[in-house]
Amino acid sequence: MFVLGLITVHYEEVELRQLVYLDAVVRHGGFTRAAEQLRVAQPAVSVQIRKLEAEVGAQLLQRTTRTVALTHAGELVLRRARAALAELDAIRDDVAGLSGGLIGRVRIGAIQALDPFDLPGALAAFHRRHPGVELALSSGALRQLLDGLDHGELDLAIGPLPPGLPARYARTPLFTDELVLVTAPDHPAAGTDPLPLAALRDEPFVCLPADSGLRAILDRLAAEAGFTPRVPFETTHLPRLRDLAAHGLGVALVARSVAEAAGPPVAVHGVDPGPQLRPVGLLHRADAALGAAAEACRSFLAGWTARTDLPGRADTGEDPHP
Repeated sequence: MFVLGLITVHYEEVELRQLVYLDAVVRHGGFTRAAEQLRVAQPAVSVQIRKLEAEVGAQLLQRTTRTVALTHAGELVLRRARAALAELDAIRDDVAGLSGGLIGRVRIGAIQALDPFDLPGALAAFHRRHPGVELALSSGALRQLLDGLDHGELDLAIGPLPPGLPARYARTPLFTDELVLVTAPDHPAAGTDPLPLAALRDEPFVCLPADSGLRAILDRLAAEAGFTPRVPFETTHLPRLRDLAAHGLGVALVARSVAEAAGPPVAVHGVDPGPQLRPVGLLHRADAALGAAAEACRSFLAGWTARTDLPGRADTGEDPHP
């Protein structure tokens, strides 16, 4: 028995599947979709959730005709449940590793712009080495990736390492990219390098949406230069940022790898004050154990950078997997 807040939990009465069902209901936003994913009847999910609520002595979900939402007690129980499920996955991976054939599933989230890091090549090489490990890859902005780690939906995330990143995220540096300004070739400042950001206070900008890490950097740099950037063009597609700037619709702040990619001609400027360097790395929750498969993938991806001529690559001391 243990005490969770004001809730006394008789853990010997709680079944593993009840924790699995609670996690599924929250992740999929309802009982019906959770049942479909679990391949069980919807009433079975409802019954197990009610049993779990009875055993912990508190209501865990607020039910409406369309959605479900966690109560405060539900948030506490779900956090512990996901930690327990992650530990169980780690146990399975560790035991499987003893048999000599690594098996498991690794869920990876990554930002779009990772050039010059060859993520597809690295994942393909890892799969050849460990064919028993199932890999899943999704993309998103840094905030989405961190949410995925927090909610147990991702094992690893690859993205920028901004100052002030909370300590709950363990990080493995991969490489450092430079952020540059991109304008149309015929822009009045096309020959200026580096380009003072203060000179662009009246210019329109094109950028990722407001919840992105890149937008946060643009907002910070502009504030330091004494203005708030006007961003009439937003897109989640990084090459489109470059294309919009190429056609004179605004100034873009992008990674140099994006600026120098194929596409319409652009003028590329360093940032004054600068240079503006963006470290990129692997992230995972420091307070949740990685399973053997996820740890092997993390180590392999870190070592992959040692085989690649990446700008600003930090010496991580990882196995380069020759």
